[in-house]
Amino acid sequence: MAVIYRTTMSPTKVELLAAWLPGKPWYVAGSGAPELTRTGGFRLDDPRGEVGMEFMVVTDTSGGRPVSYHLPLTYRDAPLEAAEQGLIGTSEHGVLGTRWVYDGTHDPVLVAQLIALFQGRAVPQAQNESDTPDPTVVPHVTGAGFPGGGPAAPMAVTDGADGTDVTVGTSPAATLRVVRALVPDEEGSGPRPTGTLGHLTAPWHPQDGTEYRGTFAVLTAAPSH
Repeated sequence: MAVIYRTTMSPTKVELLAAWLPGKPWYVAGSGAPELTRTGGFRLDDPRGEVGMEFMVVTDTSGGRPVSYHLPLTYRDAPLEAAEQGLIGTSEHGVLGTRWVYDGTHDPVLVAQLIALFQGRAVPQAQNESDTPDPTVVPHVTGAGFPGGGPAAPMAVTDGADGTDVTVGTSPAATLRVVRALVPDEEGSGPRPTGTLGHLTAPWHPQDGTEYRGTFAVLTAAPSH
């Protein structure tokens, strides 16, 4: 199980994200620099205990209305080969030293564990407590032909206005859409892409104290060619 350290990071995660977010096509520009607050999330464990994984929610209040973003992150003790496009930055951790922080959609360990969560082979963990499952994070399997096994490299990662699509070489092949700008949908029952196999719902808590719930990821069958 991942250990949550009560320590510092310099720069902080929020500082790294504030510099990185404006360059993404799914970012909703505010009236100035992002004004971010952490408002939710959860973790998954790396079975090998090497890569930290966090599915963070931050809320940006720089615009006319707050926007909450889902940001899967991985933390590594060395650069990830051939993943320069996914690097958010580096930070000095008070216990672990230099950490390379990646957009998790580019990290095969995170993608594999997210697929495992859909398959019932991984257990979501509390964001801020060690060895504590988080039952509020719920995968829903809604379609037949669900992929087996973990994703095979390479992965194709595409950022668009609606989120990030990761095409993974499972059997059969599938596309994992990571929702970025979160939309409250208590039952996760909103419109789904054609060929949806499952979706993942979780809560977040913006600054007004209200708990919202919505879809964080959708798994679909990849189109045949």
